[in-house]
Amino acid sequence: MLIYGTEQVSPDIVKINSDAGLAFFIRISYLKIVFPEKIIQNAEFCDDDEKDIIDAGMCYAAEMKAVEYLARAEQCRFKLTQKLINKKYERQYIERALDYLESKNYLNDRRFAQFWLNGRKLNHSEGRTKLAAELAVRGISKEDSAAALDDFFETNNEAELCRKAYEKCLRIKKDPEKIIRTLISYGFQYNLIKKIMKSDETE
Repeated sequence: MLIYGTEQVSPDIVKINSDAGLAFFIRISYLKIVFPEKIIQNAEFCDDDEKDIIDAGMCYAAEMKAVEYLARAEQCRFKLTQKLINKKYERQYIERALDYLESKNYLNDRRFAQFWLNGRKLNHSEGRTKLAAELAVRGISKEDSAAALDDFFETNNEAELCRKAYEKCLRIKKDPEKIIRTLISYGFQYNLIKKIMKSDETE
């Protein structure tokens, strides 16, 4: 690879024009072996050095695509990885790009979990067990899930959510046993369900 010219776009971003005929961008922090000060006009790179520069460019391309998705809405790492794979980015570049975004807190699974939980409650009344399972499906770690759920239930009373789900079941006129099974599938504990049903009977 022969460098025809470079442009310092930001302290960590360099635009490179090479003999390949296309300009591309690299984030300097993605370089593993090439010293950035060596990337200058008329410099030539081959073998591992050339691959290092190309890899840095591919990482930056994956990063920019990830940023596009993050600009639309909060993302979790697992689902964002799948989206980038579907866009034909290689996993090695995706991992390094997402590591960088996490280091800058642009990508944060715990924040995503909190965002997702608050959005979920708009159309669903579910208990901790079901919500934890849904977060696990989205690749959220047990630690991040537990922290997000703790925060969520500080401002959202699980008993009230259970009552809301119970009242919805009543409108469909399900029998008590079916209601219990349904509420358990929604992630509510049996004891809580019975408590809600008993309080309803005494009102």
